[in-house]
Amino acid sequence: MSPPSLGSKQRWSLPPLGAAAWLGALLLLLLLLIGLVGPLVLSSSPSAQDLDHLLEGPSGRHWLGTDENGCDLLVQMCYGARLLLGLCASVVSLCLGLGLLIGVSAGYLGGWLDEVVMRVIDVLLAFPGILLNIAIVALVPKAGVGVLIFALAVNGWVGYARVARAQVLRVREQEYVLAARSVGCSPWRVMVRHILPNIWSPIIVQATFGFAGVVLVEASLSFLGLGPPVPYTWGSLLAQGTTFFWRTRHLVLVPGLGIALLVLGCNLLGDGLRDYVDPKRSRAR
Repeated sequence: MSPPSLGSKQRWSLPPLGAAAWLGALLLLLLLLIGLVGPLVLSSSPSAQDLDHLLEGPSGRHWLGTDENGCDLLVQMCYGARLLLGLCASVVSLCLGLGLLIGVSAGYLGGWLDEVVMRVIDVLLAFPGILLNIAIVALVPKAGVGVLIFALAVNGWVGYARVARAQVLRVREQEYVLAARSVGCSPWRVMVRHILPNIWSPIIVQATFGFAGVVLVEASLSFLGLGPPVPYTWGSLLAQGTTFFWRTRHLVLVPGLGIALLVLGCNLLGDGLRDYVDPKRSRAR
């Protein structure tokens, strides 16, 4: 077969991701647009009250209904989505950076550093994660978003460090790494220029599942009253809705469905990416 000419048009095709992965990406994109665009489009404030329509179900005036104070639930969900996505992205970014630094260093350098890192990871894994998060937030009076990010990152980096260390142990004896050592590259240069670019795939997959985990933990803390000090986080809305569940169920169904769709989108995208970077897994199904 002759090669295509320079003037011929090449057919563009989608990457070989499964339908579930594209569905997950679509859900995440939709929720991201709601969080970014929603507060800009809606002119109302999340604390604005309509005292003539208390605990009202979905209607033409209030598309998702109102709460016991007459606040529009759609506006609160949009502002809550922006806060939730921003907070979770900050936690995942912090955990990803810290986990990569610790895991790659421990896996490549080995010795006492690897031993200390693994013992610290063992200690952190011995405690239930959610209880450790609750303890940290509860010990700080008037904890804000910064304290919450710190509490979630204390044990959130562990999964990234373990994956990174395992991948480094797999590639550190490869020929390109040995060649870099033989020409006198420093350990830092070897890790950054030669090892890190070759272990990104499983790290990205871990990040998608980690994002879903952070969403659930943040929603749980907000449900318990330990989340950000604003009344419109999705966990807080869910907690407020349980008080009036037998009178009007939309206050529980709307934030609960939002949390479920966000976690589902992350898991679907993570499964699709895992099959994409590991073809053997998808063929084994």
